[in-house]
Amino acid sequence: MNAREQLLAVAEELQRLKGEGVASVTVEESTLVALRALSRGAPRVEPAPVPSKPAPEVKFVAPPREATAFLPKAAPPKPQAPAMPPPAEVTLPAGTKQEQFAWLVAKVTGDPGCVAHVRPGKKVVVGVGNLDAKIMFVGEAPGAEEEIQGEPFVGPAGQLLNKMIKAMGIERSDVYIGNIMNWRPQMETGHGGEQIGNRPPTAEEMCYCLPYLRAQIAIVKPAVLVALGGTAAKGLLGADAVPTIGAVKGRWHDFGGTPLMITYHPSYLLRNQSNRSKRSVWEDLLQVMERVGLPISAKQRAFFS
Repeated sequence: MNAREQLLAVAEELQRLKGEGVASVTVEESTLVALRALSRGAPRVEPAPVPSKPAPEVKFVAPPREATAFLPKAAPPKPQAPAMPPPAEVTLPAGTKQEQFAWLVAKVTGDPGCVAHVRPGKKVVVGVGNLDAKIMFVGEAPGAEEEIQGEPFVGPAGQLLNKMIKAMGIERSDVYIGNIMNWRPQMETGHGGEQIGNRPPTAEEMCYCLPYLRAQIAIVKPAVLVALGGTAAKGLLGADAVPTIGAVKGRWHDFGGTPLMITYHPSYLLRNQSNRSKRSVWEDLLQVMERVGLPISAKQRAFFS
């Protein structure tokens, strides 16, 4: 094997190792000298043959740990959401609201696509509340507490939502609360098998669950929908219609003939507890109260002023 053939062999091996994710290799000095000479186009002197020994082989030696300690570590691949089947078709049966809702709960909790995305021991989540509610709140997806209890908004954000509803002069039992998603979007789990953190659902995941939300809206027939957060707004109106939540928040939209108000998610207020942030959300809720005919006192109008 002449020098050029050796160098080609080196190049091919380096390409193979790179494809396997090897970050660095160590080669003999004579090979590096030949590579430098070839890359500069400079003439190189072939080493004199040694009759008593075969041509030297190129050796790849794993570098010592300290030699690669400074190299940036490759980020672990982000978990990909499983591919979703087409959304289910939902046709509500004839009957009372209670009968229709019972049928829908059974259908959602038994839906193969929903069940396949729920971790062992966790629950598919369907909306809850007053089936005759004038106001329906819509969030994005269950979190850790919600997938355990099988009910939306029961964690810290849900506790704050309860306070917001109470400030409107009504109770949680007076409204209906649902989510775009019926399961907690999956991420990698920790050592104990529990999911760490939350991620927004993908457009495909929201599309799969949207027929079930539409069915809940059809049963409740609320006078007003309130989307909590940008993800819920995108799930209802489409991503193209919601470039940012600031562009759509605080004004009326339409979802299938039902007036829709978009405001911040309660978790936003848990992170941004300034009076300005609270007042911004409260002004949206005041519009909702006026729309459904709830009385508004002077004290309520002055909240967070």
